[in-house]
Amino acid sequence: MASNQLRTRDQIAVQYKWNRESVFATDADWEAELASLGDALAGVSAFSGRLADGPATLADAVDAIQSARQRLGVLYVYAGMDYAVDTTDQAAGARMGKVQGLAGRVMAAVSFLNPELLAIGRETLDGWIAAEPRLAVLDHYVDNLFRQQQHVRSAEVEELLGLAADPFSGLYNTFSALTDSDLQFQPALTSDGNELPVSQSTIVGIMHGADREARRTAWESYADNYLAYKNTLTSNLATSVRKSVFNMRARRYESTLEAALFEDNIPTAVFTNLIDTFRKNLPTWHRYWRLRRKALGVEVLHPYDIWAPLVQDPPRIPFEQAVDWICDALAPLGEDYVQVMRQGCLQDRWIDVYPNKGKGNGAFSSGSPGTFPFIMMSYTDDSGDLGTLAHELGHSMHSYHVWQNQPPLYSDYTIFAAEVASNFHQAMMRGYLLNIDLPRDLQIAIIEEAMSNFYRYFLV
Repeated sequence: MASNQLRTRDQIAVQYKWNRESVFATDADWEAELASLGDALAGVSAFSGRLADGPATLADAVDAIQSARQRLGVLYVYAGMDYAVDTTDQAAGARMGKVQGLAGRVMAAVSFLNPELLAIGRETLDGWIAAEPRLAVLDHYVDNLFRQQQHVRSAEVEELLGLAADPFSGLYNTFSALTDSDLQFQPALTSDGNELPVSQSTIVGIMHGADREARRTAWESYADNYLAYKNTLTSNLATSVRKSVFNMRARRYESTLEAALFEDNIPTAVFTNLIDTFRKNLPTWHRYWRLRRKALGVEVLHPYDIWAPLVQDPPRIPFEQAVDWICDALAPLGEDYVQVMRQGCLQDRWIDVYPNKGKGNGAFSSGSPGTFPFIMMSYTDDSGDLGTLAHELGHSMHSYHVWQNQPPLYSDYTIFAAEVASNFHQAMMRGYLLNIDLPRDLQIAIIEEAMSNFYRYFLV
């Protein structure tokens, strides 16, 4: 896609929009399911205080809880799809608010599960799991729960923490509304005086462009708008920190770092080792930045030069070409794997491909058991977008296979597992492309994509 004009949503061809109709045919269908799930929560809550009655009752409760969580996930996916691609859409924003409110109710309705399982005791639960086939799903869940036993509170406190999820979600909503909807950026100016639209969905593409004046003016427009709201953003961040402290204290962790890592069974030493390793390798990065500055021929390497291409005429990589290369690179995983991925990209419309007015920034993989593993991105035909597509397809293929092989109770996976799949995809793509006959400029662009990706991880 090559255009200096940022298109509106209705100007994007259908084949490049994700398939929201596969989740719910109409908004009315979504509203009906939202109401239906809300009504069903009374049936879930009815199991509260009864799990110790026996394995059959517990199995029925687990089935009801899994169903409620899965239905909520599908509702969340649909609500988020319209909002992500047009954050100015007030109806989409209203749907997000509704489903976030329902999520708090669901969390409160199922909050009795963990305290009651702990009260039943490990020995009894092991016996029930062995005796009742429907409880086999709980085996790993119970292992993990008893590992976290000291941080599980009473049923009343757990219910309160569940209800708190809705107001706490306002922190992200406020940040998103401000940065994705309210911030209006001045156009960038190219070296020959033409304007380029600056938005959350175009800034990355401009930063990867060869025109330094366009990068500079885009960066200044982008940064100045954020700085104009620095007090609001600071307040929002400070409140987010207080939320983390609240969670730490409510669940009796020693630190917010422990609270962030403990649920995923990651020792804090892993984090501190990561920081130490980064610091030890700073000289390598300093050398890289010196080489980049020299290659670009600039005296000072500014923030808007960090992603600048090192070749005069950066190669353009159309979306369909990117899909072909990624599929070829992942061929060692088998025909079935590649066929599912290719069909998702080109036929089933997993991906919302191109930038448009109002589209949020970044890229992500989203979905739930019962939906496709969708991807949102803003593809602008460069090597960075090729890497992003490979990365997000790693997440989506991971999700696809988890949902095919695991019950809803285990449909989520930790960020530590997630990033293995996504970075594996990128590594396979780079290895493939650097070992076939490609122009030198494209080979350099692939190496740049790798360095940019490594650098990105030190920022997040």
